[in-house]
Amino acid sequence: MTSAIPSSSTSPVGIQMTDLQRRLQTTLPDARLDISQLPGLEDISLALINADYQTGPLPGEVMHAVIANPAYWAFCWGSGLSLARWLIANPTQIASQRVLDLGPGSGVVAIAAAIAGAACVCACDNDPDAIAATEANAALNNVSIECSADLATLRPDFDLLMMADVLYDKANFGLIQIAKTISRRIIIADSRVSDVEDSDFHIIHHDTSLTLPNLGEFDEFKDVRFFEWRKTVD
Repeated sequence: MTSAIPSSSTSPVGIQMTDLQRRLQTTLPDARLDISQLPGLEDISLALINADYQTGPLPGEVMHAVIANPAYWAFCWGSGLSLARWLIANPTQIASQRVLDLGPGSGVVAIAAAIAGAACVCACDNDPDAIAATEANAALNNVSIECSADLATLRPDFDLLMMADVLYDKANFGLIQIAKTISRRIIIADSRVSDVEDSDFHIIHHDTSLTLPNLGEFDEFKDVRFFEWRKTVD
């Protein structure tokens, strides 16, 4: 179920959504954001790219813009959707904890963590558009999320750090070792890797999800694995 974002809203959320729409159209001029409910998460809504957006070849100048500034935050990626559903279904996994969502994209995992009862939720991303999307979607869902653009500025005492669909780039695997220094527990949800290349992690959950909206995502990416690490107590 989707609805268009009002173009004339002057409410704080409306202003944030208008700014987010502008950010999207900087990359994809003919795209729009719609307010979408999520399958299995009917109490959470996100501003996502329109589901009828073209899937054919993009004009050259648009393709260059996508490469330079991809609007990945305008999608609810499948692994994030799976992790958000798991958090809502298992609130004891997160209740009263200090939580970090690393690479939040649309903010769906951070929002679910807040709804599930985390004491404090932080989202960290070095993409200002992803931070804007997380803040706008948090406001849309009436939850409080602290946002940061720099891991180094965060207090390294999180109870749980989560990463969903972050390991699509091999260069991002280095984040795993950094994550171990700032949190007592890590959950990685990913459909694009079958191994996080760290024997300290083990698989705790399997799920099936595709990205929303699904603009032709291959079925090979529907199988989501949850990898968990816990800090050992000396």
